[in-house]
Amino acid sequence: MKHDDLDGILSREEIIPPSSGFTARVMGAVLRQASAPPPIPFPWKRAWAGLALAVMAVPIGLAVLVRGALAPQLPATRPSMLLPILQAAMSSEAGGIILALLATLAAVKLSMHLTSD
Repeated sequence: MKHDDLDGILSREEIIPPSSGFTARVMGAVLRQASAPPPIPFPWKRAWAGLALAVMAVPIGLAVLVRGALAPQLPATRPSMLLPILQAAMSSEAGGIILALLATLAAVKLSMHLTSD
């Protein structure tokens, strides 16, 4: 095929009629789109509260970890049943668990407060 043949084919202006029902289908889709309710907006007011809580939890968690690492060991002069419990409470793992529980409680309370409006 030569360039002249291709130019001849492309230079012809043929009117291509749309298939039957094409206009009706397009207009139906346009009307459905226009009558659809607007999308639900993202609840940024509630999300900011959760993000602020997460940002505040990071330094608190680091403080708990540092305190647990630097905490002096309890003297074992008086053996008692409470000594292992106290030592476990001063370890960084227990502090992290307590912090996670408190953060969870705060998040649940905050979400309950925000959704009750």
